[in-house]
Amino acid sequence: MKHRIVVLGAGYAGAFAAGNLARRLSPADTEITVVNAVPVFVERMRLHQLASGRDVAFRELADLFAGTGVRLRLARVTGVDPERRTVAVTGEDGDGELAYDTLLYALGSSVAHHGVPGAAEYAFDVTGRSSALRLRERLAGLEQGGSVLVVGEGLTGIETATEFAESRPDLSVALAAVGELGAWLSPRARRHLRQAFDRLGITVHEHTRIEAVEPTRAIAAGGTSLPADLTVWSAGFAVHPIAAASGLEVAETGQIVVDRTMRSVSHPDVYAAGDCAYAIGDNGRPLPMSCASAGFTNMQATAAIIARLTGGKVPTIGLKYHGNHISLGRRDAIFQMVDEDVRSKSWYLGGPTAASLKSGVLKGAGWGIAYPTFGMPKRRRRLVAAPDRSGVRSAA
Repeated sequence: MKHRIVVLGAGYAGAFAAGNLARRLSPADTEITVVNAVPVFVERMRLHQLASGRDVAFRELADLFAGTGVRLRLARVTGVDPERRTVAVTGEDGDGELAYDTLLYALGSSVAHHGVPGAAEYAFDVTGRSSALRLRERLAGLEQGGSVLVVGEGLTGIETATEFAESRPDLSVALAAVGELGAWLSPRARRHLRQAFDRLGITVHEHTRIEAVEPTRAIAAGGTSLPADLTVWSAGFAVHPIAAASGLEVAETGQIVVDRTMRSVSHPDVYAAGDCAYAIGDNGRPLPMSCASAGFTNMQATAAIIARLTGGKVPTIGLKYHGNHISLGRRDAIFQMVDEDVRSKSWYLGGPTAASLKSGVLKGAGWGIAYPTFGMPKRRRRLVAAPDRSGVRSAA
């Protein structure tokens, strides 16, 4: 009987991992299935561009996996039973169940409303393709002079606010920040960011915590009312509660707690990668939810699965966060390097050169998904008779 590998999610982590596994493991011994709710690969780093009205092409997953032997199941995951080693799904074909021998959990994250009244009902977000398309339609419907409020001063909030302000200069765009705008950046990069906001005419409300969202305004702490014909919520991310409900050991965030090889510390047949993995980086701190982290963790998880199934030594992939790359519209950006303690270094790159570099990063990430095994050995490895499932094997 073939070893059944099921990959949940076909985002940056899941899609790359599935293609890599299919390329490195012999189809005579393995059966790889990817479960995803939509039929396309969603480049999450481009969703604010999609929402602004830009043309963003989405690759069909069926085309990405064509000829790889990977089976694609278009369905939504509704539950995981790690004791029975099964996954419950629902889709156009109705409800179903998939059995696995090895599970790679890569369902990513979605918007976190933090229980703020009205946020779920009235605010829009760019954490998924469908939500970005809804936002796109709403933005297109705003007339000249309309107001847009972006809540959250993180990378997503900054990129969304600058993209909207550049693409719709006829609108009044504002950003509500709990703290100081760009507080984590180096002084020079922070000045660059503020200059970009000034150039684009974005109003910044610093030290402003939004406590309620209404159809045409947001209410800040203290009762201050901020006009908003459209509110975009980018104040954090949350993982789906499926992992916690399954009995897998999770952190307070709901992320799956994994060891250095991305293996669940409670269930050795389960691996996690991307935003849903509570992974400790080389600096001893949890990796942030980001595309970069998705790359590190999926490579480590994939390498560990292949090594353990084929009787090899599990390699150690570096888990180091190098910095932030922030788009400021189409022709400007900031690339900020950080040290081992995730503190910004004095050096940064900004302007058109940084924008070109960010464009290259986006294209590279998309290309890597389409060709996940470029440059890798062509030999597909056979499985050992009894794959390691003890959960105690060393990663070194």
